[in-house]
Amino acid sequence: MAWSDVLPGIVTMALVTYLIRAVPLALFTKPITSRRVQAFLYYVPYAVLAAMTVPGVFTATPHLASAIAGTAAALVLAWKNKGLLVVSLAAAAAGLLALLLP
Repeated sequence: MAWSDVLPGIVTMALVTYLIRAVPLALFTKPITSRRVQAFLYYVPYAVLAAMTVPGVFTATPHLASAIAGTAAALVLAWKNKGLLVVSLAAAAAGLLALLLP
């Protein structure tokens, strides 16, 4: 692949990445006092993380049942405030067991 094919993509990604960071910095010069806007900005990283993670969870195994079993185990343990290591190991174990059991 030639640089003439790759370079426009790299430049476009660099510009988009820069604009995403520079525009809010230039537009919002005063502290944000609106509780709604603050709440929105607080939850955006969690929503983005979920949007990136959930599709991967359900496509990581060859069978949907194992993905559902692992997700259910993770949700139950997370609901009970278990640590990240416990939740992830239990979810992996539940998914593996669902794959191994007929």
